[in-house]
Amino acid sequence: MAVVNDPAVIRRLLTTPGTWAVVGLSTNRARAAHGVAAYLQQLGQRIVPVHPRAEAVHGEPGVRRLADVPGPVDVVDVFVNSGLAGAVVDEAIAVGAGAVWLQLGVVDDAAAQRALDAGLDVVMDTCPAIEGRRLGLG
Repeated sequence: MAVVNDPAVIRRLLTTPGTWAVVGLSTNRARAAHGVAAYLQQLGQRIVPVHPRAEAVHGEPGVRRLADVPGPVDVVDVFVNSGLAGAVVDEAIAVGAGAVWLQLGVVDDAAAQRALDAGLDVVMDTCPAIEGRRLGLG
């Protein structure tokens, strides 16, 4: 497998303003996605909640599917369990995303390899908020 969790890629994704499609983000404040999306906004990222209910979160309108995100997607942040992550990664490839970020506890080596083979950057089994704070961001 090519490189995942490259420190330079992590730093670039977190410090370069872009559009993060946060898959699994809802209005449920108890879910990790809620706090992580707010942190990404603090870093200057535009978030797009992607959830079957298409709820607005943190002032951003939601969409039901990645294919419904308006404009280019820089990072697909995957807040679904590992068993569902592969399908999300395949959708990320299909919409031309620049990167996939599989959250802490979300591991799918085959999907990560498909993303790498398609030219996407891949971060897996870690959290943007943890990595960002480790880098002194936000």
